[in-house]
Amino acid sequence: MSEIVCDRISKIWNPDTAEANLAIDDISFSVESGEFLVIIGPSGCGKSTLLSMIAGLETPTLGTLHFRNEVVTEPSPHRSMIFQQASLFPWLSVIDNVAFGLNLQGLGKRERHQRAREYLQQVGLLKAANRYPHQLSGGMQQRACIARALCLGTDVLLMDEPFAALDVQTRHQMQKFLLDIWQGTGKTVIFVTHHIDEAVYLADRVLILTANPGRTLAMVPVDMPRPRDMMSKGFEYHRNLFVDHLRSEVVKAFEEQELAEMLDTRIK
Repeated sequence: MSEIVCDRISKIWNPDTAEANLAIDDISFSVESGEFLVIIGPSGCGKSTLLSMIAGLETPTLGTLHFRNEVVTEPSPHRSMIFQQASLFPWLSVIDNVAFGLNLQGLGKRERHQRAREYLQQVGLLKAANRYPHQLSGGMQQRACIARALCLGTDVLLMDEPFAALDVQTRHQMQKFLLDIWQGTGKTVIFVTHHIDEAVYLADRVLILTANPGRTLAMVPVDMPRPRDMMSKGFEYHRNLFVDHLRSEVVKAFEEQELAEMLDTRIK
């Protein structure tokens, strides 16, 4: 049974106004439980908007979103969002950040910390439990965010370019770490990126979106065993396949952006 079903989803910003903007147009797909789906497309094509709708942070203008056969109308601890910039409370220690959501479950401090330590151990941050976010590297901060989501008992990790701000070496380490967590927990992951190699390295399937407005260009399976070697012929084949799909859309996005800038600077 599909865990998430998007049925003809569209999103229009500022509808019924002169500034109406069609961001997502008639997208349909489903995600199986335990699947790793990557969403890729040109800048501004609505990847983050689509992820926010799956999270329940935004509402589709048209179409419906289902999570386990129930219509998504609001955020849920079963679907946790992880952003590009780590969303940790700077005044709380790492362990209190990870345990924060457990306050709403009525657990005492000792039980909250016990559970938080289990997940800090899982992400390799137990020794940093009493540090504060500013004392962590970017990769460590994102691991803390993942630990917090797992601690809440989330079923789906919704990740919006979480490694984009990291250097190349740290990003690759975090990709390996995420795959270990995914394979060890069986969680469903929906991951937004604009890096083709990242998509090929991580995904079971890749949803490719067109330039704005975002429409389904292709849904491509990545039929490669893990761990994946970026220097292999199979990896190069998939990389070239995605480049071919995206080339015209990236050019289109650039031309539309340039046109928008020209219109914005016209004499008023």
